[in-house]
Order: sequence, then C-alpha cells, then structure tokens
Amino acid sequence: MAFLSGYHHLTLCTDGVQEDYDFYTKALGLYSVKRTVLFDGTIPVYHLYYGSRSGEASTIITTFPFRKPAVFGKRGTNQSKIILQAIPVGAADYWVDRLNARGIAAEKISRFGLTRVAFKHPCGIPHELVESPADSRPSIVNEAQGVTAEHGIKGIYGAAIAVFDRTSMDDFLTVGLSMKKEADGSEGLMFSVPNANGPSSMVEILHEANGPQGTWTLAGGTIHHLALNTGNEDNQLKLKAHLEGLGFTDVSDQKDRNYFKSCYVRSPGGALFEIAWSVEGGWALDEPADQIGSTLVFPPWFENRREELIAGLEPANF
Repeated sequence: MAFLSGYHHLTLCTDGVQEDYDFYTKALGLYSVKRTVLFDGTIPVYHLYYGSRSGEASTIITTFPFRKPAVFGKRGTNQSKIILQAIPVGAADYWVDRLNARGIAAEKISRFGLTRVAFKHPCGIPHELVESPADSRPSIVNEAQGVTAEHGIKGIYGAAIAVFDRTSMDDFLTVGLSMKKEADGSEGLMFSVPNANGPSSMVEILHEANGPQGTWTLAGGTIHHLALNTGNEDNQLKLKAHLEGLGFTDVSDQKDRNYFKSCYVRSPGGALFEIAWSVEGGWALDEPADQIGSTLVFPPWFENRREELIAGLEPANF
C-alpha cells in the first residue's frame, strides 16, 4: 500500500538571501509563501518558502540562505543534484528567453524523452523546468512578474539524484516508498511518486560513478532534502514503521515544523528524504490566509529575542 501522495516540498541551502528571493519570486514568478527564522537550530538564518499563491504542498520550494553564517558545502555524487519543476508543454522557449534576458544562462535539453530548460540558481544548484504532459495542475500565474497561465510553473516535478551505484536506490524507492520504475537506460533511472488523482511527479537517478562525494550536512550551495507528502500523521507513522521494518533504520523521530510534521530518512544513495504532512491551518497559523509570506515569523520561544536575532540576519529587501 502506498502511504504517499506526491511531493510536499523541496529544500535547498543557498547563498545570499536577496539573490535567492529575487530568483524565485522575480525570475521564476513564484510567490513568497512564508518567511521564517530559527524554527530549528541556533544560528540566525532565514528559512524562506516559495510556491503558489496559497501555498499548495506540491508547489513549495524552501531555502536556507547561508551567506551570513558562511557555512558552505560541496556538490557531488550520492547527493540530490537537480531541482525539477513542471511547466506546460510548449513553454520551454518562453523560459529560455526569459531567463537569458535576466542574465540567467538557460538552454533547452532533453532527458527521458521530455523537453527541459536547464539553468542554475545564483549559488550554482542546477534547476530544470520540465514540459510535463501528464501534469493537469493550473500554472502559477504572477501578473506582477509577467508570468501567465500559458507559461507559468505548475509546481514540483521532482528531483534528480546523483549516485555511485545506480541500483542502490531501487529497493528503497520501489519496495520502501512504493514508487514505480518508469525508465531504466543509459540516461539513468526514473521512478514515479504515488499520487492518486494528483500531479505526475518523479525521482530521477543519475549514474555518476566518478564524481566526488557530496556534502550531507546543512550547508550552502547544496540540496538538503526531498520531502514527500503522506497527507496525514497515520500514513506518516505507518510509512516510518514500514521503512524501519525493511531495515532502513536511519529514520528520525517525528519533528514539529509548526506548519507541518516531519520524519527524515537517509536513502542508500545518500540523498536525504523527508516524509511530511501539513497540520490543520498550515501557513495561516500565524498570518492571515490572504497575507501569507508577508511578514517575518519567529517561533514563540524566540519572540523575546526578535530584535537581537534580526540584527544577526543578512539584510534583505523583501
């Protein structure tokens, strides 16, 4: 039985906060869904969320800009490598032109038979916009940034993971997470994420046997984890027990992220996965639903240090 319903979010550690915010909101036309700080940890660092206007789970990209703490990682093998987002069929040329006009080098490529736009986040993390014919979600329309329904990003398509051993992820993804193998060839492996009546989304496995080992810690310039949506707590805990029963014992206890609850598991190929579900109220727990992402939110246990912690953050114009 599949306990998953697509992706919940993808999380990266980036560099400068301003370039990060401008990249996702101005270049890609996503909305600011949440601006938080210090929900987990002690270093004054932003945790920014981007996605659709109302923050549907399958659209969310989250980032930790690490320029101020100056913690940087190394991109490599046995690590999540590429952020994949879905766009309408025929929209690739629009995005190539738009991104290049904004100084972001972009080109059309193809993998697994799908046309893609390949480019990089300012910190160097590879991104691709994938023309996905099976994705029926409406596009994210951002008129303020000139992004229309004809071209707008639909949400998460998935992520590509680089591995030393291309077969090491097979059992984990199929038996452990109930994914279906959709492709197996010279380009790599592709697995579809269970999602009844939801968007088509994938995990791609790329064989890079000679690359350096990538960083696994929370560090700038790397993808930290891929979060899959369990929909509710019951599915999350059943999936956690299922993975542990199969021998994948590197599974964390449940973590309270205020807007959602999470467990983490390190896959055999090195990439960190999260299984998460959104709590009732979600992004509107601490902001009006029609104003999410407009204020800087602190957890209650740090409210009395707000001014001190803001002083430790990298300045930004949101």
